[in-house]
Amino acid sequence: MLDYNLFKPYLFKFQPENAHHIAEFVLRLPNISQLPFNSFLESHFINDPILNQELFGRTFLNPVGLGAGFDKNATMIRGIQTLGFGYTEIGTVTPKPQEGNPKPRMFRHVEEQTIQNAMGFNNDGAFKVVQRLKERYPFSTPIGINIGKNKITPESEAINDYTHLIKAFDGLGDYFVINISSPNTPGLRDLQNEAFISELFNEAKALTDMPILLKIAPDMSEEDAVALTKLAVEKGADGIIATNTTIDYSLVKNPKDIGGLSGAVLKEKSFKIFEAIAKELYGKTTLISVGGIDSAEEAYKRIKAGASLVQVYSAMIFGGPDLIMNINKGLLELLKADGYSNITEAIGADRK
Repeated sequence: MLDYNLFKPYLFKFQPENAHHIAEFVLRLPNISQLPFNSFLESHFINDPILNQELFGRTFLNPVGLGAGFDKNATMIRGIQTLGFGYTEIGTVTPKPQEGNPKPRMFRHVEEQTIQNAMGFNNDGAFKVVQRLKERYPFSTPIGINIGKNKITPESEAINDYTHLIKAFDGLGDYFVINISSPNTPGLRDLQNEAFISELFNEAKALTDMPILLKIAPDMSEEDAVALTKLAVEKGADGIIATNTTIDYSLVKNPKDIGGLSGAVLKEKSFKIFEAIAKELYGKTTLISVGGIDSAEEAYKRIKAGASLVQVYSAMIFGGPDLIMNINKGLLELLKADGYSNITEAIGADRK
């Protein structure tokens, strides 16, 4: 098996977005023929009863999912499963296709194992992504659909974008994620307010029976994060994802002045917000933790804090294709060492 550390320096010679396109090319190949990838799937996809759990009416064979932003257009679902992910989140999808922000718009901070992206919801638009999901859903692992507003849509009409997307994708995934926390669409984070959340969930819950989750930013105060997520749950949110990328550029030595940071430098900030939310909402809704998770130990910390699921994105860029397998194998060892027979017994252990 190839050692990722041997060819990572060559991959990193490419601009980050070009390297992503190379990865996408490879991960789309299982759509053509799965057979050459079966041995990798068998070795890397960890399916042990200890890791199995039921959520949103589906079985999650392991708790480690791919965060939104990698498979924006639902082109790599089969390939992502081959890497070992127990579920995937596509998007962010907008109603109309959009190119996103000007390039370059993705940057590596290699020393800090961090990615800075200012992509701007570049995607093929709802119509094309719907057609792809119709070909693939239901898939053998769960699919989340992350949705956002178009850049040209004014804030006063933003709710129409979200309701349009919910109607378009209804029944084509296992849960929705309302993304109002990306820093790369002007005014989007301004929608993280009680009035918009109340109106959005009132309308959205009337349109679909699919679970709807809210994804929040890590840059608000703990008090505001708790208040906002608590309100969302009261209005019908079926879960909270914490957190999106941060605009705290002080976390890296040589930041760009655009976009959000993800990866190792987000670890502490993301967990701090997640911990505050979990203190209030554990046991009342489904919690998903994302941001700086790069090991079994970090994933287990989030699980014991109250996360039913975790998500990985940037860590895979630095850790390579064995990372998800290693996290899941490590989780099995940690669960067994603590005497748990199923992951559900460990979820929220630190809250009890």
